[in-house]
Amino acid sequence: MSPSPTFAEATKVWARIGCLSFGGPAGQIALMHREIVDERKWLSEQQFLSALNFCMLLPGPEAMQLATYVGWRLHGLRGGLAAGPLFVIPGALVVLALSMLYAAFGKLPMAEAVFVGIKAAVLAIVVEALLRIARRSLKTRTELLIAGLAFVAIYFLSVPFPLIVLAAALVGFFRATSPAAAHPRPTPAHGATIAGTFATAVVWLAIWLLPLLALAAIFGRSHTITQLAVFFSKLAVVTFGGAYAVLAYMAQDVVEAYRWLTPGEMLDGLGLAETTPGPLILVTEFVGFLAAHRHGGGNPWAMGLLGAAVTLWATFAPCFLWIFVGAPFIERLESEPRLKAALAAVTAAVVGVILNLTVWFAIHVLFGTVTESFVGPVRLLIPQPGTVSWPAVLLAALAVLLLFGLHRGVITTLTVCAALAWTWHVLA
Repeated sequence: MSPSPTFAEATKVWARIGCLSFGGPAGQIALMHREIVDERKWLSEQQFLSALNFCMLLPGPEAMQLATYVGWRLHGLRGGLAAGPLFVIPGALVVLALSMLYAAFGKLPMAEAVFVGIKAAVLAIVVEALLRIARRSLKTRTELLIAGLAFVAIYFLSVPFPLIVLAAALVGFFRATSPAAAHPRPTPAHGATIAGTFATAVVWLAIWLLPLLALAAIFGRSHTITQLAVFFSKLAVVTFGGAYAVLAYMAQDVVEAYRWLTPGEMLDGLGLAETTPGPLILVTEFVGFLAAHRHGGGNPWAMGLLGAAVTLWATFAPCFLWIFVGAPFIERLESEPRLKAALAAVTAAVVGVILNLTVWFAIHVLFGTVTESFVGPVRLLIPQPGTVSWPAVLLAALAVLLLFGLHRGVITTLTVCAALAWTWHVLA
């Protein structure tokens, strides 16, 4: 491992990652792995995977929480408070700008064309990271089997992610050899104590909820701003397994229960969130802006900005609660032989989950239409051959050549593919 960076050095890297974090959780985890483990060696492979396992078990956007944890591990509280927001803010600003343009003009063909190139480049970045993580974390036949079964379970059988993690952890725990000679337990990082952890939980619970309660008191229970605060606060607690696990639930309530958006607008919002930097759950900002813009009363643009701010706060403030409470105890788990074996099995399952995200992302990037069908309990995602996006295929192949063959960096690959996609759109 390399020496720990200065706070200023780390902050620059978090800002860079925030601006380049395209591609949903798979792409963001891939980018962080490349920047933090491969290039700068601020964390070891095992430390990165242990943190990823922990974040996968939490509700909320796992990639943002992983960034917060790494920032906290390097520089304590101020590191986490720098890394987490910097991971989200660039994407949040882009989504806000696109939401405002969408409210004014509807669809944005030029932006959509550029994002085709970005998504094609991200696909190659995701594949590269998947290969690296799999090569370093799947060391036994059992771990390979767990990864394969996890992929089959989540991709073909739609098994909820928490159940996959629980099953893998139990397999690892009970397959572990009897504990060897006792090793001294590491103390929790940054000197955390039970009393301090309780105080941290109380403080961050207050930071999360008090501003939203104040807005509810100002606007009243039936106002759109209050409804947004309540709905997205509840959503923040149940989003286990990342954004993909909760999008269907969110979309249904947003369209059918609250009638804030139409089905087509909800799909447009998902498309914007998938193709901009930052967590996929930033689609909540799009929903919050349009809902308050249309139904908030008063100045629609001011209400839209407030709605976007409320959804962002309700979505991401809880992440700091989960990380700052639980992160100090991650390495202590590694000192328990059976728990360490359980975490190794969870790591293998996470590789299978990342493979699922990679396949899902690939077929949606390369094909315009993907249908879902069932053969008994088996779910099949079938891309329609006639809807293949040849620009995306060619740009993805170019991205593979740039990354794997010519060893170009992430920024070069993204820039080249985005520029070519824009040129293709103009000429066509």
